[in-house]
Amino acid sequence: QVQLVESGGGLVQPGGSLRLSCAFSGSIFSIYAMGWYRQAPGKQRELVATFTSGGRTNYADSVKGRFTISRDNVKRQVYLEMNSLKPEDTAVYYCRATRTTYEYWGQGTQVTVSS
Repeated sequence: QVQLVESGGGLVQPGGSLRLSCAFSGSIFSIYAMGWYRQAPGKQRELVATFTSGGRTNYADSVKGRFTISRDNVKRQVYLEMNSLKPEDTAVYYCRATRTTYEYWGQGTQVTVSS
């Protein structure tokens, strides 16, 4: 059973940076597509960034140029480097692993951007 555990969230001022991590266990990490999603209060969960098993990345328009997704297949982790944070980036950030019809989610980590 795949398990995902996010970490690295917190409170940061506008313009600041945070790095989120997601630790993967329970299966072969390298064959899964990994992604970061977020959900703000009163809004639907939305895609932030994805990193396929083949090495392709994809970003939401709202984070392009500010956020970078990366993965370490040896450490079995996926990261989200977030720079130039804005108040509208405030949300719970979730890690997702997918392969064919299988889908797994982490418990989420809170990111709050406020002065």
